[in-house]
Amino acid sequence: MFFSNSLENQLQRWNETIRNQPKNPNAYIRRGMVNFQLAKIDESIEDFDMAEQLDASIKPYLWQRGLSYYYAERFADGAQQFEIDLTLNAQDVEETVWRYLCIARSLGIEEARNSLLTVKNDPRRVMQRVYDLYAGDCTPDDLLTVGQ
Repeated sequence: MFFSNSLENQLQRWNETIRNQPKNPNAYIRRGMVNFQLAKIDESIEDFDMAEQLDASIKPYLWQRGLSYYYAERFADGAQQFEIDLTLNAQDVEETVWRYLCIARSLGIEEARNSLLTVKNDPRRVMQRVYDLYAGDCTPDDLLTVGQ
């Protein structure tokens, strides 16, 4: 309950910030993140869209919108958002896996695996094994062993 109240308080603060600074894209992103945490997925997408409308250059940084698309079951939009994000850092395992998950939900696991983007340089061993799991190159037990 405390966590929920805290999120509601954050939401109210971001609402006030946006009332005072309606052209502040960062405020929409932050409110979108809070809306997401409150399971207000459609509202979070609206906030991320408004942030992009105010500043188109932030589009490749809106990975949060990709998550919202996934939970809204807008898998093609999610995959596209993560692809755009990956133009900035092609070695990002998290965004690569989220793209995979979007494709798997819309087109199937085989298509997702066949279109999995290559990530080779993540210095975090556990994240490299997460990638390997989705690529079919290790088992869940292999991943858990590295995680321990």
